[in-house]
Amino acid sequence: MKLREMKSAIEGMLFVSGDEGIDVKSIAEVLEIDVHLASDLILELKKDLVQSRRGVQIVEVAGSYQLTTLPEHASIFEKLAHSPGRSTLSQAALETLSIIAYKQPLTRIDIEEIRGVKSDRALQTLMGKDLIKEVGRAEAVGRPILYGTSKQFLEYFGLKSIDELPDSSVIEGQIDLEAETRMLFEKLDNQQMTFEDMDKSQSH
Repeated sequence: MKLREMKSAIEGMLFVSGDEGIDVKSIAEVLEIDVHLASDLILELKKDLVQSRRGVQIVEVAGSYQLTTLPEHASIFEKLAHSPGRSTLSQAALETLSIIAYKQPLTRIDIEEIRGVKSDRALQTLMGKDLIKEVGRAEAVGRPILYGTSKQFLEYFGLKSIDELPDSSVIEGQIDLEAETRMLFEKLDNQQMTFEDMDKSQSH
């Protein structure tokens, strides 16, 4: 394997290692090379990333190497993490948001009974984007958390209150997640202000 290929492989290993990182000995063993050569290649790769002005860097933490983003881009990633644009929400998150919007307040168990699958990750995503919030505790064993939509949810959907949500009573029969989710986001499509516009206005 050529040196360029080895550096490319190291970059890939750093990427898949994530937050845990990987030490130089493990890299050397995988590539079947000397530890000193592996160390030199990591340093070269680190310089390459800086010289080519890439958006990532190599850092050493507790003896392991990690591939991380640049500190100067932190504000951009924070904005991305809190942007509730549809492109950043999974179908599971959209369905969960729709359930909460129309059936609030309700617990995680209530949501999972409606969806038929676990909803922990979807709830974490929606909480992280400030689209839902804890609104109390249910009078049940363990006092589970009750979830409801937030003020941020109303702002992004251009609603004065939850009463302005599209009327779900037009849906015949039992709960239709797909229909309710579609109605919720059709409401968004009718708004003049997009998620991107809202982000820009909040940044000023």
